[in-house]
Amino acid sequence: MRSKSATPSENLIEELQAALSHGTVARRVETLRRVTDLFVGNAVDYSDDHIRVFDDVFQCLIEQIEISARALLAERLAPIASAPPQIIRTLALDEIIEVSGPVLSKSERLDEATLIEIARTRSQAHLKAISLRRMLSEALTDVLVTRGNEDVVQSTVSNPGARFSEGSLDDLVTRAERDDDLASCIGLRPDLPRHHYLRLVAKASSSVRRKLAAAHPELADEVSSAVQQAAQRVRAATMTRQTEMARALVKSLHEDGRLNEFQVTTFAEQGKFDETNAGLAALAGVAVETAETVMIESRTEGVMILAKVAGMQWSSVRAIIAMREKLSGGPQTDMLALRDTYEALRSSTAQQVLRFHRMQSATPVA
Repeated sequence: MRSKSATPSENLIEELQAALSHGTVARRVETLRRVTDLFVGNAVDYSDDHIRVFDDVFQCLIEQIEISARALLAERLAPIASAPPQIIRTLALDEIIEVSGPVLSKSERLDEATLIEIARTRSQAHLKAISLRRMLSEALTDVLVTRGNEDVVQSTVSNPGARFSEGSLDDLVTRAERDDDLASCIGLRPDLPRHHYLRLVAKASSSVRRKLAAAHPELADEVSSAVQQAAQRVRAATMTRQTEMARALVKSLHEDGRLNEFQVTTFAEQGKFDETNAGLAALAGVAVETAETVMIESRTEGVMILAKVAGMQWSSVRAIIAMREKLSGGPQTDMLALRDTYEALRSSTAQQVLRFHRMQSATPVA
């Protein structure tokens, strides 16, 4: 006879252990089904202590049972926010994707550390399941983007609840140069920062230009102009609220006489593309769209021409070039060589090149 001091929790565990010690696999599976029914039917009413008891019970019951029974348990527990955390972790770590998949894709009980551990060590199928979660942190998408195959990466980018770090976005935009489907998927994300979107458009434009020019060499000039105009229209149509606010801020500073080289340099050092671009345009006396084209699509020499027209010191130019390279994910340039080039560049020459650029931009396409 049990002691009267035994709690219901202790009684339940004792009874289950007694039944399982000599029970068959079929008996174990049937007991698991009944316990699962009991938990699922009253999950919202259980206290933390009750949930811990169920956790112990589930851990006992899933030993030596068939895959289909474990998979069914995972399916039933995965959507429950208060599911026992240890059994959820055990199921998530299962190498059989039919068992781990439902938990990896749905369970809110899984902690970040466990998800990252699984993403770093398990199969592509496990990564695909994780990519389907309602929310994905930057730390998690970093691993999915780094380790994932094309299917995993596409699924991650298509997830509206995914958040991406600057490094992952650099990687994705670079990959998109060789993958039209991925490029479209990234470009459709409403949270894609403008400088990444512009880089994406610029690269796609170059790709289209090369393909069409190769097919119709006699139309190469017309193709180049048409693609450039299309890219400019896309940029205008995808103006974000953040960009509008940045341009409005710089315009206000400029009108009040508070915009200077130091302020633009500060914007660049802080990685603020829109503010830096608008500030450089204002100091150089060019349209912000002109500066934006130079910042995204031109070689580094274009940035130096604008900066020379604006009368900037090399230290400021270096900050702008460093920001541009960081945001574009491109290779680092030889700053010493660029400094010599910038110091040798005459202001009159820069003005002449800029006037020629304006004239070319204003020439209508036949």
